[in-house]
Amino acid sequence: MTARDLPWSDAAERNAEPIARVLERWLPPAARILEIGSGTGQHAVYFSDRLNVDAWQASDRREHLASLKTRLERENLPAPIELDVVESQWPSGPWDAVFTANTLHIMPWKNTPTLLEQSARILTAGGLLAIYGPFHDAGRYDAESNRKFDQSLQMRDPAMGLRDAREVIQIGTRAGLLPEAEIAMPANNRTLIFRKPQ
Repeated sequence: MTARDLPWSDAAERNAEPIARVLERWLPPAARILEIGSGTGQHAVYFSDRLNVDAWQASDRREHLASLKTRLERENLPAPIELDVVESQWPSGPWDAVFTANTLHIMPWKNTPTLLEQSARILTAGGLLAIYGPFHDAGRYDAESNRKFDQSLQMRDPAMGLRDAREVIQIGTRAGLLPEAEIAMPANNRTLIFRKPQ
């Protein structure tokens, strides 16, 4: 598989630097980070080089691993691990941070509590969970384009769709995480930051 054959996301390329600027403000030096739903691997490659991290562990479901592994190998990065949020055994860590981008609106809503609960379990005390993507607030959207995107997702699969940021924060709180920040991002996205108590 050549580099040209590998999956590519223009959105991941555009949002990598804005996300990096957020992460570098919140991550401790030489952090160990688990990424959930690494997809094309573009974020793993970019952040591993851009940020002061000791390890960036990419992961994804089995059907995405082959191309992801190829991209990471080309950059001499650790091989990705297979991780299905609900069905897989999560790597124990402990991790300084868990990061995920553009996954909550793709995975079924019923999987969201598992993502936050498992993140809380494997984070070191004081560790961070950072969730990037589009959200809404009780049906109020940051932009008309987000509303249309939500509708298109639900037409494709009723289990998909933009999530209510307040509900995600409530689930995180019930999982034992402290909501630390909700950061507006370019293209009508947000980054939600949670911290595991010390």
